[in-house]
Amino acid sequence: MKILLVNDDGYQAKGLRSLVKILKPYGEVTVVAPKVHQSGMSMAVSLGVRPIAARYLGRIDDVEWHYLDATPASCTKFALDEVFGPGNRPDVIVSGINHGLNSSTAVWYSGTIGAAREGALAGIPSIGVSLDNLSHDADFTVVERMFPSIFERLLEVAEKGIVYNVNFPDLPEDKISGIKVTVQGFESWIKEFVPYDPKLYEKFGVLANAGNGGSAFVPEEGEKIYMMAGEVMESPENTEFTDNYANEHGYVSITPHNIDNTDYEEFRRLHRFFQ
Repeated sequence: MKILLVNDDGYQAKGLRSLVKILKPYGEVTVVAPKVHQSGMSMAVSLGVRPIAARYLGRIDDVEWHYLDATPASCTKFALDEVFGPGNRPDVIVSGINHGLNSSTAVWYSGTIGAAREGALAGIPSIGVSLDNLSHDADFTVVERMFPSIFERLLEVAEKGIVYNVNFPDLPEDKISGIKVTVQGFESWIKEFVPYDPKLYEKFGVLANAGNGGSAFVPEEGEKIYMMAGEVMESPENTEFTDNYANEHGYVSITPHNIDNTDYEEFRRLHRFFQ
């Protein structure tokens, strides 16, 4: 089996290395990951006719490693076009392990899920995996122990055009309540823009200036510098069937996301007004 691994935390992220460890026993693993941290990119692609640096890092412990100085979804595209090539598609794409949850409304912003969506668009079974821990040095043991059986089961039942979004609470295995198939929950953010403070990057598991290639940020005259942080506000409409409810109560959640975003109920309702 040919397995493509991508992520949004960058090719040096501990979560990606852990995912390599998990999936090596299942087949031929290829990594194509962003050069630098790319959270919040959703399915953005690196357009604009700008140069995009790619580097083959070599075959390390029987795994092919590449990085691309581009968005997570661009990494998936590059892997399919340039690394695998026409007629040589991976059998499955796995994105992660993300440092931090990608449940609830966060799925719309997630570069981890964006990279997996790109795979689903190409008709390849695609899985996103996240852990509720933002630390650079997060302990992924619970994922390493529990994800293999989830991965095996998803391979048996996966449908084209679906992204399987798997989120783990940051708990040891013996504290996990179980595994739940869930629907997407809802949450929003308030006070999202705060004065720029490099120390806050540590809270979110990001190296200061990592999104700027590691270079120092120099504002222009008259500019006031902000960064996005914010406080999460959960919707009171979330039920026991939602992913964030499950994660908060110690469950691993598996949420299927369809790449067709059509609201079919609203589609039928609008027909009454425009026919």
